[in-house]
Amino acid sequence: MENNKIEEIVAAVSAVEEKKSHKKLYKILAVIGGLVVVSAIAYLVYRLLTPDYMEDFDDDFEDEFDDEFFDDDEDDADDKTEAEA
Repeated sequence: MENNKIEEIVAAVSAVEEKKSHKKLYKILAVIGGLVVVSAIAYLVYRLLTPDYMEDFDDDFEDEFDDEFFDDDEDDADDKTEAEA
């Protein structure tokens, strides 16, 4: 009879301790989740507010490449006409 009551008390205490450990785990996961959300929002705001310098660079590079490419074609055509003459 006494063993039964002792076992019940031990089971109740272990159940309370288990709930406490779960609460602690949930708190830790909530803090980590909050940090992830705040970090994601900060990153999105950063991406929204930072100008895209690469777009300007690409446009300038493409213009220079096109000019050089067509200049080379004209030079090659001039060289062929001179060689034929």
